[in-house]
Amino acid sequence: MILDKIIGYFSSDMAIDLGTANTIVSIKGKGMVINEPSVVAVNEDNQGRIDILAVGVEAKNMIGKTPGNIEVIRPMRDGVIANFEMTERMIRYFIEKAHKRTAFIRPRIVVCVPYGITQVERRAVEESAMSAGAREVFLIEEPMAAAIGANLPIDNPQASLVIDIGGGTTEIGVISLGGLVISKSIKIAGDKFDLSIIEYMSKKFNLLIGERTAEDIKLKIGTALPLEKKLTTLVKGRDKVGLLSTIELTSDHVAEALSGCMNDLSDSLKSVLEQMPPDMAGDIVENGIIITGGGALVRKIDKYLSQETKLPVYIAEEPLLAVARGTLMTIDRWEA
Repeated sequence: MILDKIIGYFSSDMAIDLGTANTIVSIKGKGMVINEPSVVAVNEDNQGRIDILAVGVEAKNMIGKTPGNIEVIRPMRDGVIANFEMTERMIRYFIEKAHKRTAFIRPRIVVCVPYGITQVERRAVEESAMSAGAREVFLIEEPMAAAIGANLPIDNPQASLVIDIGGGTTEIGVISLGGLVISKSIKIAGDKFDLSIIEYMSKKFNLLIGERTAEDIKLKIGTALPLEKKLTTLVKGRDKVGLLSTIELTSDHVAEALSGCMNDLSDSLKSVLEQMPPDMAGDIVENGIIITGGGALVRKIDKYLSQETKLPVYIAEEPLLAVARGTLMTIDRWEA
């Protein structure tokens, strides 16, 4: 214990937004220091030993392009740990990279987790961070972190509603008086958007594309509603006969591909609204709904959800960083 306290003086508190798509690491007093994909590339030798070849951006660039002995792993799936060993090694890598050293790294770490994960999954996150060198580990649920990061007045009696659309899960939370009153976690998020685009391309154009191409399409021309001025992009892939092919895809096509996901999102949001007491519902009518997370970057998603719920919907400032910012701000809130 004494040694931990001494080491603690040399290790800054850290906040980790351990996302399905990206992991963001922030250090108290410095802010965000790492924002990289949650991807690990490994090589397995003849004896079954596994070596880490790359983590983050470098590993993501290998997706779909590796020889048989190299495997690219996404250790987080649907917002929870799918591969304990790889998650631990990824966290360790990011801790060491953030501190730019390997000795005497025993920071206190706050980790953001989806609402509604099981006790087993919570323990897996805690144990991964402890095994990676944390002195203490605290968990904060994503809707709360998103609300704090979006600068919502969470300590007030007036209710706030945030919808955080991440890579693996979408978290919907109603916050009042510093606590989550109603929360819902669904597995309709960025990964599902990509899968819907892949399936649409296969059915509509008989074109087979991979995850990276689908993500590129989403970022370049993704929209929840048709745009006044259509966006287009060229998509390269393989048809079902095996020939390479290129087609021109429009934003209207992507809106059609994402329509099912958007409908599921609005249905989940409506179910949360239906659970709200009348007084809280009045607050949301007045204050509106805030969107955070990477899904907020899908064009016109705020307009779509506003049309569906008949409520004002706003996109948070820097929505990609809201959860990470809120996770870091939690450290100061606990010490206040």
